[in-house]
Amino acid sequence: MLPWSVSLSGRFDEHVFESEVLKNNPLHDPFQRPLWVYLPPGYDTETERRYPTIYMIQGLTGQLDMWRNRSAFRKNFPELADELFARNEAPPCILVWVDCWTSYGGSQFVDSPATGRYHTYLCDEVVPWVDAHYRTLAQREHRGIAGKSSGGYGAMITPMLRPDLWGGLATHAGDALFETCYLPDFRQSVRALRDYYNSSYEQFWREFPTRPAFARGDDAGPMNDYCMAACYSADPDGTVRLPYDLKTGELIPEVWARWLQWDPVRMAPQHVESLRTMTAIYIDAGRRDQYFLDLGAQAFYDVLKENGVQNVFFELFDGTHSAIEYRYPLSLKYLAERLSPAL
Repeated sequence: MLPWSVSLSGRFDEHVFESEVLKNNPLHDPFQRPLWVYLPPGYDTETERRYPTIYMIQGLTGQLDMWRNRSAFRKNFPELADELFARNEAPPCILVWVDCWTSYGGSQFVDSPATGRYHTYLCDEVVPWVDAHYRTLAQREHRGIAGKSSGGYGAMITPMLRPDLWGGLATHAGDALFETCYLPDFRQSVRALRDYYNSSYEQFWREFPTRPAFARGDDAGPMNDYCMAACYSADPDGTVRLPYDLKTGELIPEVWARWLQWDPVRMAPQHVESLRTMTAIYIDAGRRDQYFLDLGAQAFYDVLKENGVQNVFFELFDGTHSAIEYRYPLSLKYLAERLSPAL
């Protein structure tokens, strides 16, 4: 394998998508976003054929071009996906790679007065545009969404919020069971804010852009907490409410309760009827995940099974949160097989 390039059997169309709903977003982030559409081998020759569509979304701090990053001696996911279809190991699908980055690191794929309307952007702008410009099977039973970490979170909640659009999901170590994945890190963030920023997020955000990102190793926690708060607990005027006291870390119950309303484990019982109608649900995580998202994966799987949701695959594998791109073709194959029309 050459370390710098692989010839693809399918092809990528690379677009710049101009969003109406992201114009004038609170962070003044770009409203023109890269959008990649992967067309599998045969798309250009089988001109009457229509295809299932699977949307790929990223984790916190992810921007679209990062999908092409590679680890040593490994192919990246776009290459692995193309290889899957080129070898006829899965029914061909159109893949859509969506950018929902923000200046805080991400959007959690929700509409928030502090970050912007990224849920609406994905569901009501990108999906209809793709269906209008490509030969998709435009029904929910032929459309899926997949991601890792915060992308896995988005893959869990987006179909619950818009069951009319999505028939399948794949979540790799998605944010879930918030008391195990978020809450334990609050104390580290409080110390970092105290020791370097006078317990002030205003000072944190003034200084963070002035040096290479994360050159101060303790910055990851405060950034993550603030981004999540901007998504889960922003007031209608855009004020971001943190779920803890900035000097002691003591929980603020009413704000923490707003976070918990966004926990996929707690959301699932409220959306069980639509979840039961989904064609394919794929859940996995590494047993040694650094953020304990294996526990959230287990809890999400358990609540689905307890509520009679079928068509669910679940696995805890030997691995961590890092360098698990080799797992993505497994979920892609799972979704492709179940979202494709019966022959």
